[in-house]
Amino acid sequence: MQTAPLIDPFARPITYLRVSVTDRCDFRCTYCMAEHMQFLPKRDLLSLEELDRLCTAFIGLGVRKLRITGGEPLVRRDIMHFFRSISRHLGDGLDELTLTTNGSQLGRFAADLAAIGVRRVNVSLDTLDEAKFAEITRWGRLPQVMEGIAAAKAAGLRVKINAVALKGFNEDELFTLTDWCAAEGHDLTFIEVMPMGDIGGEDRLDQYWPLSDLRARLAERYTLIDLAERTGGPARYVRVAQSDQKIGFITPLTHNFCESCNRVRVTCTGELFMCLGQEDRADLRAPLRASPDDALLTDAIRAAIARKPKGHDFDYSRQSIAGQMTRHMSHTGG
Repeated sequence: MQTAPLIDPFARPITYLRVSVTDRCDFRCTYCMAEHMQFLPKRDLLSLEELDRLCTAFIGLGVRKLRITGGEPLVRRDIMHFFRSISRHLGDGLDELTLTTNGSQLGRFAADLAAIGVRRVNVSLDTLDEAKFAEITRWGRLPQVMEGIAAAKAAGLRVKINAVALKGFNEDELFTLTDWCAAEGHDLTFIEVMPMGDIGGEDRLDQYWPLSDLRARLAERYTLIDLAERTGGPARYVRVAQSDQKIGFITPLTHNFCESCNRVRVTCTGELFMCLGQEDRADLRAPLRASPDDALLTDAIRAAIARKPKGHDFDYSRQSIAGQMTRHMSHTGG
């Protein structure tokens, strides 16, 4: 029974795990966190060895794709030790090991990541304007990120750019971002801003740019061909006829994308969130530390998956924010 695959109450197999290895980040993006964040004390975090054991348990229960997130995962000390260790599962239960990053540390780690079997990375990049980049990230430097993306490309990693659609901020760069990604050979995904945590006075409604509007603007310039491709995740994809590039749209506010959800998230403290847009969680740290045997851990995982909801509660209707999560995205994992 311990090795039976994970199936949620709506007959969805859980094959994709996103694991946050740290809540810390070297940026302070205005839609993600407050400028003066209070990060978790080190004692509250799972050790890299505990993270390895936890991921290994999920892989034994049928997880085929593992995405490492944060915060910024590459700022965690000795993170490559974890990547090298967990990569032993590639081809032996695990189909893909990947990460989402802000790109600031890719120049240091891209070659090593490629060497241990990472084949693609997602890079969060909302603007190609250096001044606007400094404004939106507060602490970030665009040239450092661009150097990291170039290093990833040189190492043979496939790069996908994730851009959060922000009204009044990057609307005027819609075609610039699209054309740059096409020229560089990067896939591109646009994401609606999500109501996650207190961000220090920024107004979510002021930031919210519905992707239905963004897509309509794209269609004025490009021929967009809908793709049937589904990954079990939130994105819906089109192909641009003029460039053959693929563009994704993640629309948690204008379209509930939950019907085929195949993923769960584990935080850097060992909390399992069965849905990004719900507060229900399960503590995996206690059973992980209670015994060197994985029986308690796998029982806790199964009990949590049995509570996975049908969908999330995000809503920006009526000019107010419903379903806002109290935790920050950097805690849950982006």
